Amino acid sequence: MSWTPEVRCVLHRQGAHKLDEGSAGKENSGRAARQLMAMTPGGPMPRNRPEDVDLPPGQHWVSEFPALPAGPPPAVTKADWAFTLAMEDGRTRRWDWAAFRALPSQRINVDLHCVTGWSVLASRWEATSVHHMLCEVGTSTQYVVVHSYAGHTTNLPLDDLVEMPAWLAFSRDGHELTASEGGPARLLVPHLYLWKSLPWVSGMTLTVNDEPGTRERSGYHNYGDPWRQQRFQGD
Repeated sequence: MSWTPEVRCVLHRQGAHKLDEGSAGKENSGRAARQLMAMTPGGPMPRNRPEDVDLPPGQHWVSEFPALPAGPPPAVTKADWAFTLAMEDGRTRRWDWAAFRALPSQRINVDLHCVTGWSVLASRWEATSVHHMLCEVGTSTQYVVVHSYAGHTTNLPLDDLVEMPAWLAFSRDGHELTASEGGPARLLVPHLYLWKSLPWVSGMTLTVNDEPGTRERSGYHNYGDPWRQQRFQGD
């Protein structure tokens, strides 16, 4: 399944690209499709019973959204926040907060799965699709490194940001994200373990090679599929 955002954008892929374990496979796409039905405008109402939802192996539901410890938050506000997209040819695109908020956004309900074992059901966010940040970009790359204001990074296949639902979130449960929640804006990649949803996001770099991020270099799995329990290297 390819996810189509509310406003269609075009990512120009130059040359052939290879599908690997990081790309949206049939099994992962099916789960993403079921999740999308609960959060796409016009779809069913958000689910509120854990028994209505598939749960990845080794996970348990929690009723309250746990704290998300990720170290001390960086001192960044909306006034000095910016998101920079760096392309392989040296070109960049940059959005300050006003330009970012002028992009299309939507309210979504997503299930999130933490590598420590808890899962939260139908968490409510307002967010802009990563797809909108990549409109009209021409690239032959297959990978992305995501950066945060805290100096952390994470790596993802590009297909996981354009063929699967992924967002830059700026609101949760009707309030703007606080610094402790990863604000002003954080990445949301709900089909992967939550560490891939980098807080305090500051930009992305399109890369030819897969470049492991901060946690991946410290032993976490390079991809992090909760349905395959890819918590650590070797899983």
